[in-house]
Amino acid sequence: MALSASTTLPHSVDRVAAVFVNEDFLRHTSEYVGGSLESFTVDGDTAGAFTTTTVRTLPTTRLPDIARKFVGETLKVTQTEKWEAPAADGSRSSTIDLKIAGAPLDVSAVQRLVAEGGSTRIELEGNVTSSVPFLGGKIADAAEPMVGKALGIQSQQAQAWLESH
Repeated sequence: MALSASTTLPHSVDRVAAVFVNEDFLRHTSEYVGGSLESFTVDGDTAGAFTTTTVRTLPTTRLPDIARKFVGETLKVTQTEKWEAPAADGSRSSTIDLKIAGAPLDVSAVQRLVAEGGSTRIELEGNVTSSVPFLGGKIADAAEPMVGKALGIQSQQAQAWLESH
């Protein structure tokens, strides 16, 4: 299932990127949706190319019944983001891989933070796939809107975080 979402925040790419790799912010957003941040690591200097690994436990209460049958009450999600060094205009991009323990679901995406004057357009494009025979397409179709909502929550919370910090 193709994934595509976009939103704009009235803050610079540097500020938005700094929030997206801030452990306190990641803990806040995990707790905001009823989950918890298990671990967060940064490999490399965030001024250039670097990689983050975030492990969260998230509730499955908002998932469709078909998906909850496979995964239970919680999900352990490992998110790896490989960030490129900033472009000449300050824009950044990262490749994102989400692995969900015990679930036949994979998400791979590219996130771009595009500088637009003093604002940042956040673009996310990728794919949600499932390896379950016959039902994989339905599982991926059901998960795709949840991934889109996650971007919306992340952006909304980033805006609030930037205004309050």
